[in-house]
Amino acid sequence: MGSGAKPGRVLVVDDDGGIREFVRTVLLEEGYDVAEATDGRDALERAKTMRPDVILLDMRMPVMNGWEFARMYRERPGPHAPIVIVTAALDVAKDARDIGADGFLAKPFQLDDLLDLVGRHVAIPGWPRCSVGRSLG
Repeated sequence: MGSGAKPGRVLVVDDDGGIREFVRTVLLEEGYDVAEATDGRDALERAKTMRPDVILLDMRMPVMNGWEFARMYRERPGPHAPIVIVTAALDVAKDARDIGADGFLAKPFQLDDLLDLVGRHVAIPGWPRCSVGRSLG
């Protein structure tokens, strides 16, 4: 694909700096504009100024967890970016349903799955908005 292949803004919300750095590096190489947040509170602030096309959200974080973030983010006036859970939780599908997420990816994940998932959720005309073969309906 290379730099500039797909336009889009991605907000990566995770308290693990190594995961944030890895995801940021991979997405930057694919041409995405990437912002990072260490917890839900930080993510709410970044989402105001960045207006992401997709949010990659860990669920278990200090300060403000993913459940609180999703509720508060959706209480704000829209438009709202799709929220995709990226977590090591045992029942990631249940967590995704609980917050009304648009998709999920279990940690550890494959690089191709991450790129496919982001590509499917970024607002590109004609690109289907669905998770990596994981329907939540």
